[in-house]
Amino acid sequence: MLPEPTFNSYLMLSAVLFTIGTAGVFLRRNLITILLSVEVMLNAVNLTFVAADRYHRAIDGQIIVFFVMTVAAAEAAVGLAIVIALFRHKETLTPDAFTSLKW
Repeated sequence: MLPEPTFNSYLMLSAVLFTIGTAGVFLRRNLITILLSVEVMLNAVNLTFVAADRYHRAIDGQIIVFFVMTVAAAEAAVGLAIVIALFRHKETLTPDAFTSLKW
């Protein structure tokens, strides 16, 4: 029988997921991959909230996770709409092709 994961193991897993997401945002050159990396980062934060919620035996973490999931769903919908619009305009998904959007 496997031992039950500790609070620190949840925090370590969350840190690894957040690092993978951060690396994906900074290293990948595709807008879809960048959006997916942001989702990985949000899920890492959600894991931390749920672990802290379980550790402190409170329900606040689950409520915050609900709001984070709502914001993540809205971010995904708006982000994908923007990516589709940009792809229709330039026919590429590399962020460097959209430098004309900067001020």
